Amino acid sequence: MSLKAKLPNKKSPLGKSLLIASLFIVVLTVEFSTPNEYVFGYLYTGPILLANFWLGRLATFQATLVAVCLTMLNLVVPGGEVIKASIVASRAIAAMALIVTGFLSDRIRCSQEAIALTKAKLEAQEELVRLREDFASTLTHDLKTPLLGAIEALKAFQQEKFGAVLPAQQKVLATMARSHETSLQLLETLLDVYRNDTEGLKLDLVPVDLVVLAEETASTLTELAANRRVYFSFSYGDSDWRRTLWVKGDVLQLKRVFINLLVNAINHSRRSDHVEIVLTGQTSYQVVKILDTGAGIQPEEFPYLFERFYQGSSDRQGKGSGLGLYLSRQIIEAHGGIIWAENRVPSGAIFAFKLPVYPFQSSLTL
Repeated sequence: MSLKAKLPNKKSPLGKSLLIASLFIVVLTVEFSTPNEYVFGYLYTGPILLANFWLGRLATFQATLVAVCLTMLNLVVPGGEVIKASIVASRAIAAMALIVTGFLSDRIRCSQEAIALTKAKLEAQEELVRLREDFASTLTHDLKTPLLGAIEALKAFQQEKFGAVLPAQQKVLATMARSHETSLQLLETLLDVYRNDTEGLKLDLVPVDLVVLAEETASTLTELAANRRVYFSFSYGDSDWRRTLWVKGDVLQLKRVFINLLVNAINHSRRSDHVEIVLTGQTSYQVVKILDTGAGIQPEEFPYLFERFYQGSSDRQGKGSGLGLYLSRQIIEAHGGIIWAENRVPSGAIFAFKLPVYPFQSSLTL
């Protein structure tokens, strides 16, 4: 066996320990071979830092202790010299510097380990989020095709393209069609939410009158509201007249917000009651409020209402997928607006949003 094979690897703990010990011997030789008024103990900082970098906390403590002891020991060893107060003070200062070096190097090492651990956790979370988003995107794409096929097949049966359908069967087919359409809407919402989170919301901005958009959206939901014996009413704040509220926005995306908030209000309003849509203008913002007459919102739920998949623990939050309000927040914030919720007195809830006024808004009422 060659001599090279017998030597310890410099990268191994033993090799590193021997290198640190060698540095100690070099400094020790220099210090103990010179008069004690010359303080070379500061050179022990090198082995202390290497011990901290290579071997960890215990080795750093041991190296610091040895360095301090050797620095102070040189006052009396090898001996034969007069010990002056200034020399004692110089070596005490050197010892303190070595202690501070050991302590700070240990703190820095701990901080670096904590930073590395935090970074690893963040990278793991980012990878988990990416995998989850890829899964959701693939799942929604793969499920949309069979759902669309099933909906078209049900429509064909309803239109009696495969033969006569009894009234009782028509009701069953209508229920199945609604269920499939609800599932399709959920999938599309889920896909939009993840796409917006990863790619950002792309807007086709044009001048939009929120009053017209609210009225058109409400008209498409009239049948749903009627089935639940809920009715719409419009008001314009302090004005008794219909007005225009111009913003610059994406018509389709803002319509989705109206649909989400109106359906939410319909689902939670009492039967034979009405959902009120309040449209008002301010100096810098156009404000839309949708008021229902259902159960109020628990105070502890307000911070989470617009979070993804949040459904809460109260009866009010028991319906829906927990995505509609989150998607609405995405859309409103992408338009530079604010969305919020509050309780209505004496009962019910208010979901509202405001968007910046379009610069060329007409001041004329219709």
